[in-house]
This record gives sequence, structure tokens and C-alpha cells, in this order.
Amino acid sequence: MNRRNLLAWVWGVIVCLLLAHSAYLLMSDRLAPDTDILALLPVQERDPVLQKAVTHIVASTRQRLVVLVGADDWEQTRRAANAYHAVLAPHTELLRLDDRANSWQADESLVGRHRLILMTGSDERALKRQPESYWINFALSNLYSPFAGGKLAPWQDDPFGLFAAWMQARAGETRIRPRDGRLFVSEGRRQYVVMLFTLGVSAFSMSAQKTLMPLLEEAQQAARMAAPQGEVLKEGVILHAAAAGAQAQWEVSIIGAGSILGIAALIWLTFHSLKPIAWIMLSIGVGCLGALSLCWILFERIHLLTLVFGASLIGGAQDYGSYFLCNRLTAEGQKLDSRQLLRRLLPALTLALVTTVVGYLALALTPFPGLQQMAVFSALGLIFAWLSVICWFPALVRNGAVTSAPAVKWFEGSLWRWQSLRCRRRLLWAGSLFIVAAVFGLSRLDVQDDIRLLQSPPRHLIADQLQMSRLLAAPAPAQFYLVRGPTVEDLLQREEALKRRLDPLVEKQIIGGYHSMSDWVPSFQTQAARRSLIEKKLLDEDGALATLARRIGAGSQWVDSTRDRLRASGLALTPDEFLSTAASESVRHLWLGEVAGGHASIVALRGVSEANLLFLRRAASGLEGVQWVDTVEEISSVLGRYRRYMGWVIVLSYFAVYILLYSRYGGSAWRVLAPIALASAATLAVLGITGQSLQLFHVLALMLLLGVGVDYGIFFKDHPRRSDPVGWLSVGLSALSTLFSFGLLSLSKTPALQAFGLTMLIGTVAVCLIVPCFDYETQQKVGEPAPLAL
Repeated sequence: MNRRNLLAWVWGVIVCLLLAHSAYLLMSDRLAPDTDILALLPVQERDPVLQKAVTHIVASTRQRLVVLVGADDWEQTRRAANAYHAVLAPHTELLRLDDRANSWQADESLVGRHRLILMTGSDERALKRQPESYWINFALSNLYSPFAGGKLAPWQDDPFGLFAAWMQARAGETRIRPRDGRLFVSEGRRQYVVMLFTLGVSAFSMSAQKTLMPLLEEAQQAARMAAPQGEVLKEGVILHAAAAGAQAQWEVSIIGAGSILGIAALIWLTFHSLKPIAWIMLSIGVGCLGALSLCWILFERIHLLTLVFGASLIGGAQDYGSYFLCNRLTAEGQKLDSRQLLRRLLPALTLALVTTVVGYLALALTPFPGLQQMAVFSALGLIFAWLSVICWFPALVRNGAVTSAPAVKWFEGSLWRWQSLRCRRRLLWAGSLFIVAAVFGLSRLDVQDDIRLLQSPPRHLIADQLQMSRLLAAPAPAQFYLVRGPTVEDLLQREEALKRRLDPLVEKQIIGGYHSMSDWVPSFQTQAARRSLIEKKLLDEDGALATLARRIGAGSQWVDSTRDRLRASGLALTPDEFLSTAASESVRHLWLGEVAGGHASIVALRGVSEANLLFLRRAASGLEGVQWVDTVEEISSVLGRYRRYMGWVIVLSYFAVYILLYSRYGGSAWRVLAPIALASAATLAVLGITGQSLQLFHVLALMLLLGVGVDYGIFFKDHPRRSDPVGWLSVGLSALSTLFSFGLLSLSKTPALQAFGLTMLIGTVAVCLIVPCFDYETQQKVGEPAPLAL
């Protein structure tokens, strides 16, 4: 082994280990990317109980798939639903159908032991206010009504209809009804069978998505064949995750392939040789390989959007190789071999790497797990690509291996023409126009941190979701009340206090209703008060029950047996006892149980609108242990706070980078940073002029623009003379390759990545155009760079 090539061999061994590790991950299927979009959101800065509440709500819906099969005729609807379920029934390992059509009836014996204390708030108020004759007439009406059949309990077990009214109120919380052993909902003539599926696999598993989505499509086709005029509506997290995953996979392919083809074309036009293309692709490949392998070791899961963002890394990873090859052109005339050339270029290459990695790692300071992963992936990719250039290019790129093409002369001529504009009056006009446009654009730039702007699900999923939300009247998962108490009893009493404030809002139709555990399990205080009230008003020796018996001609024996039966149905009910029944399935997600500092629960709301959020926030005001939670508003506020935070990080980063540059360029270091600052201002102005709202991901892209733009300034600064076009050639190649990557990223359907790519696209063009306008002629000569001091 040649000692001069020892470094290349050592690096080759390391790359082989990375290749083996990546092959192992692929063979063991451990590289299956994560598609959970929540990984892009910030880690919530909230107390543990609130975090548990949000996680509980999310978990209750994550593994659900709701399907509505509808037609104008009930028999057609049943036939279509049977055909749909027949396709999915054999695949119980993927999903299973929940049968809730008879869940209440199955638990009638348990509920029957507590029916005396289960009544609506309106009936409780009526017991306090209405005279005895009201209840006697009500009982007689129930007894002799021609529609008295089909009751939940015999008349003598609920003569005053308190339990029946309570059950009717619980049924009114949803539009879903049992029918012929199925769940059913209707709208006009349209009748739907409601099928609630529970997934047996993770909703974010790409392998599960690839298996399940074709099955759902096959089931939908079977339903339409059974009822050609029917329709199928679907809602579930897995549908959105699958759509996002498919979109991201397509974008990885397009961005990656587009970047590679674009860079290959650039290298060919510059050097007219396949060898430089192979060398550049080698450094890019090692960069991506190293980033993939080490990221998996650090995070154990790689988000799919990290791969989409990482595909844009290709444009930045080639900077170091193209800079080396461009300098190889002039090194031929200076009789320098590749190792001597590397020693000369090493300070500039190192400074370029450090400043760019600093830009990426600054993104890791944000609380976004997905964004942290993207930053680490990109930084590692650049480091591995840089090491490949340092270790391999001196051994691979021999003297005479790189020759210039006509593109080099074109770059030299364009540099002369561009720099000559500085001495002309038109540059002053251009500068004045730039200032006016920048001021105008910045004055029009507004700020929007709404998290909903970062979501772009397919339209058909949104349409299904809106229609199903109207049909099912389901509670809103994004807004709710979090109720806490030191004991279960305190918790239930605080829920009841909150509901007393919400009842007027329901009556005024400000909200559609609410769901809470205390609807099913009143506090012990309320249970005792209701028993006492019924005993006094209805069951007393001279109460309504005794008078009712005389009216219907029943004797004292009937009165005693009925009274005993009603009293026996007044046993105390606890949340734990209720949660053990099938009837609790629809409200289990509302009960958090024991938490730090006591117990907690959720009160969910129906029919919430943006215009009425202020009323809901006020409803919790002054109630001990009650907190209004708006997850959309909370996450949006976090985005806004970190947007401002990252703005200050960018300002401080400019100072940090200036210190790094000052150690090499002294007082002229500002010439490297000035183009980036102007380009950032131009980018913000363009966003304002085009009506874009500034958000966190625009600011994060400006942070990265600082790291990338410094490379251009360094390359140009080390080659200031017009007779030496290497700096301009390097800047041009780097900028064009970055444009290929981030230009394609700006076409992403993911709003966060689109904002990032668009900002980088505008900023890169601006930096590339502004860099030559700064005079480097008076600075130190080429070939005499100051030693790097980090």
C-alpha cells in the first residue's frame, strides 16, 4: 500500500462498513421510513397531564377507520355493505369490524342497577320545580300512550320516564342508530351503514399501508358493483398517512433523480468528460450513504420527509467536489499535483463546510423532532461528501485528467460583463430599484403561523371528512376541556360545574353539545342528591307513586314492590365499574384516570366553530381545575414563538460566521456576508410582493441560506481576479446545482418543504447575482490565502 494513498484506503474501509450496515438495514427491513406527520410538529411545551390528554385523544383515533356505505334504498345499502365487508373480513390481522349495534342492550342489567340516579339535568330541575301532579300525569301519559311499546324498560320499572329520558339524551349525542344488527345513519333519502374498523397494524407502517390500501380499493369496487348508485365514504389516519407517504415517495424520486441528472449535465458541459461525473457522484453517494446509516443509529427511525429533504442534499454535497475540479483546471498551468492543490484549497474547503454545517445544525435547535432529523441528516451528508473529496480526489484526479470545455470560457466572459456593470450608471439605477422593491415587498409581508397552513391532504379525503363530520356529528378532537381534580369525586363535580356553564351555550346553539364521563357517571354528591330528591318527591308515603297507584287502581302491594324495585336500582355507580362495560366504548377516550397530582378527564364538544371559540374560552374562566385546550392555537403559537426565536438565531449566526471569516479574511470579511444579507432581504421582499405569508419554515430556510451563501462568497473571495474565473465557475456550478435541488423541493406538495424550497430557490439566485458585484480586486492575491484559524 502506497503511504500517500493510506488515507484513501482508510476512508475506503470506512465506506465499506457503512455500505455493509446499510445493506443490513435494507435486508432486515429496518429502513422502512416513518410517515407520521406529527413528527414534524414541535414537542409540546406543556405540563405532563396536558400532554397525556392530547396523546390520549390522538391515540383514540389513530387506529380507527370509519367507513360509510350508502344508497337510496336500505336493501341496496345492506347489500353494498355486505360486499364491502366480505372483501375485508378474511384479513383480521390488518383490521377488524367493531360490533357496537347492541352494546347498550348487552349492559342493560348493569345499567339497570343504577337507573334511579341516571337522569338528565332538565329532569332534575323539573323534579325540584314541578308539582306532584305533573309527574302523575306524565306517568299516566306514558302508560296509556299508543306508542308506549318498545321501551328500554317495563313501565313499572321506570314509571316517570326519568331513565328513558336519560337514555334518549345519551342516544342524542350521536346520529348513529342500530338497525337490523348494524349501525345506521341517514340524510334525506340517503341511508348509510356505518362500519367502525380497528386496525391491527400501525397506521403509519408503510408496509401495512401498501397492503391495506389496495384491499380498501377492492372493497369499494365490490360495494359499487353490488349497488351501482351507492357511495363509499372513508375517514381514518391511515388514509392520510398513506396519501402523504405516496406523495413523499414520489417527491424523493423526482427530486433525487432530477438533481442527479441536472448535476451530471452541468459537470458534462463544464468538463466534457465522464470521469468528473463519476467522481462527483461518488462523493454524493457516500454522503447520502453515511447520512442514512448514522441517522438510523441516532434516531432508529427515519422520517419519510427527511428523505425528501435529504434528496435536496445532492445539490449541496457536490459543491466541494466541483470546487476541487474547477481549481484543477488552473493547477495544470501552475504545475501543481492534486495533493499540492488540496493543501492549497483545504482552508477554503474547511471553512465552507463549517459554515454550511453550522447553518444546518442551527435547524436542530428547534423543537421539531422531524426537523432535527432533517438537519442532522443533511449535516452528516455534507461531512461525508467533504471527507470523500479530501480523502479520495487527490488519488483519483491525476494531472491532466480534467480539461476545460467551452462553458468555462462562457463563465469567464459572463464574469467580465457582470463585473463591468459596477462602473456604469445603470448599476446605480438597479441598486435604487432594488431598495425601492425591497422596501415595498417587506412592507407587504405579513406573518401567518397557523399550523393548518402546513397541511395539504388530498381533496377527496377532505370532502369525505367534511361529509362524514356532518353525518355523524362527531366531537372536535382539536378543541376540548381538560378537567382535573385531586380525587375522582372532585373531578366529577368539576365536570358538572363546567356543564352547567355549557348548557346555555347548547340552548343558544353556540355549540352542538358535549360529551363527558359525568353524563354517564354522576358524582357521588349528585347521585345522593338525586336519590334524596326522588325519595322525597316520588317515593314518599304520600308522594307521586302512591297517588299514581290510586289513579290506576293498584293496591299497596304494587306500591311497595315498585318502590323497592326503584330503590334497588339506585346503587352508587363508579367510573371504574362503568368503564368495564361495552357501553363505555364511546367515552373511554375521555377518561384519563390517575395522573400526576390526582385524576383528569376530557370534556369533548360538538359543533364547534371558529367564531364561537371566545365563548368556550370564557366558559372555563374561574372554574377550578378546568382548562380550555385548543391544540391548533397552541401549536400555532409555538410556531410563532420559534419563528421569532430563529430570527434572532440568524442574527447571532451572522456574527458567529463573521468571526470565522475574519480569522481568514480580516477586515474584508464583510464582503462575503453582505451578498447573503442582501439576498435574504430580496427573498423576503419577493415573498411579500407575491403575497406569501412569512412562517417558520421561511425563516429556517434563511438560516440555511446563510450557510450555503457563505460557500459562494468564499469560493469567489479566493479567486478575485477576472483572469482567474475559477471562483465564478465554482459559484455558478454550486448555485445551479442548488437550484436543481431546492427548485424541485419548492414543487413539493408538502407546504413546509415547499416554503423551504421556495425560499432557498429565490435566495440562491439572489446570492449568485449579487456576489460578483462586490469588488475583491484589492484583496490579497490568489494563491496566498491566510492560514485557517477556527
